[in-house]
Amino acid sequence: MNQLRAIDRLETAPRHTEQDAIRLNRQFRGSDTDEMLRAVIEDGIAGDAAIVSSFGAESIVLLHLVTRVAPDIPVLFLETGKHFPETLAYRDEVAERLGLNLVNLHPDFDELAAKDETGLRWSYDPDGCCEIRKVKPLTRALIDYESTFTGRKAYQNSGRATLPRFEIDTSDAMGRLKINPLIDWDASHIEGYLIQHDLPRHPLVALGYPSIGCSPCTTKVAPGEDPRSGRWKGWDKTECGIHQPGTDEADQPYF
Repeated sequence: MNQLRAIDRLETAPRHTEQDAIRLNRQFRGSDTDEMLRAVIEDGIAGDAAIVSSFGAESIVLLHLVTRVAPDIPVLFLETGKHFPETLAYRDEVAERLGLNLVNLHPDFDELAAKDETGLRWSYDPDGCCEIRKVKPLTRALIDYESTFTGRKAYQNSGRATLPRFEIDTSDAMGRLKINPLIDWDASHIEGYLIQHDLPRHPLVALGYPSIGCSPCTTKVAPGEDPRSGRWKGWDKTECGIHQPGTDEADQPYF
């Protein structure tokens, strides 16, 4: 009986804890991005991992960095049904160029029919639209993964300024590790990497879209504005919901 209870505890215990995130941030303090990526992937720290990618303005940098170390890592893309045609074409171009193990995630058809039959929920309830088209499909897909790699960067907006390299995904009780390899990269670092590796650019960047999401909720950004100020313009909303803030302790910079 005691042995069975121990097994149950092992199966239900979080995969990672806040202490793991703190330890990893301390362990890799000062490490360059390549060094950190190779260690967490090749040494098994990340475990079963996936990249979550929007195939937006700078997404190819993270995809190139991680897949050089783990070519077969799943790349999860949320096919919301609201993307710019340019984003879908760019996704296909990048997937072919890098040989990505691309996994397209879709909203539940029945839920769309019940809660967004007209396809206009974004216009009066953007949080609800994101919940149906992004948050829930990703939550279902992530059950099998211990870690995810994201392309978030501190310079993108004030809400991301203190994000650490490693954090715990607080959206569920699984204790999933969220790894932000580019958190300390700035725009010039990104640009230099794109040039160095001759990587294709998202075509909408040249048209004034430095941050690209679904087409109804993405507008152009004027020079000097916050790169993400064109997302959900006019709404008190800065994130789609797949990146949730953690506890006060988790939100503190660990390095």
